[in-house]
Amino acid sequence: MKLLIVNDEILTAETMKEEIPWKQYGIDEVYTAYDAEAGKERIQEYDPDIMLCDIEMPGENGLALLRWVRENRKEMECVFLTCHASFAYAREAISLGCQDYILIPAKYEDIGEIILKVVRRLEERRVAMRYQEYGKYMLKEHLRQEDDNGKIPPEQVVEEVAACIIKNLRSSSLSVDGLAEQFHFHPVYFNRMFKKAKGVSVSQFIINERMKLAASLLETGRYNANEVSEKVGYSHYPNFYNMFKKYYGTSPSQYLEDHKEN
Repeated sequence: MKLLIVNDEILTAETMKEEIPWKQYGIDEVYTAYDAEAGKERIQEYDPDIMLCDIEMPGENGLALLRWVRENRKEMECVFLTCHASFAYAREAISLGCQDYILIPAKYEDIGEIILKVVRRLEERRVAMRYQEYGKYMLKEHLRQEDDNGKIPPEQVVEEVAACIIKNLRSSSLSVDGLAEQFHFHPVYFNRMFKKAKGVSVSQFIINERMKLAASLLETGRYNANEVSEKVGYSHYPNFYNMFKKYYGTSPSQYLEDHKEN
């Protein structure tokens, strides 16, 4: 990150630049200016991330410089240096978006720590902005894909989904979200489209097809209830047992026995 030191005391500005181990506090480049006008030139030339600025300077003071920064839409953090705590200064600084100030004289280590805090705040903000931009990109991409998918008749898409479900009934990972992702739809829109065409939700269609397959396998008499449970995508038998009994009104084992008798 880049730091601009603005201080009308040339020796103070240059000593800070040379004596503080800026790399240790997240700063890669340091520039100096000795008045507000020179500060504006450095800002336009180097676009620093942080300005470490003396409030009390001849001519334009630090507050006036920060006001110019905000008027020119510069997204730059500012830390003010001041030799006395003034409520009026603090109030105006806060109104201009300056959250930090340092009472001088101050140890270089303390100055460095405050700058490091600002660096971290900037980094967090930029990470958040990157995530926000990525989210916007993903939304645009999703809408584009839905638009592309919209060129295929919904009925055709639903039939392809139904065929995919039937083909993968034995997979315990079969899910609405997984299918929506596979076919490039938002899960809510995907489920609504499917229900409109089939009269049932995707999850209910999966249950219906699994129960029909389970009944068919039990009727063959070649598999016990546990084996059938695995063959229709249930990794936990109790879940299969409960769903089967709810669907058919009898347990898988009883269903098997009834069909043996027949």
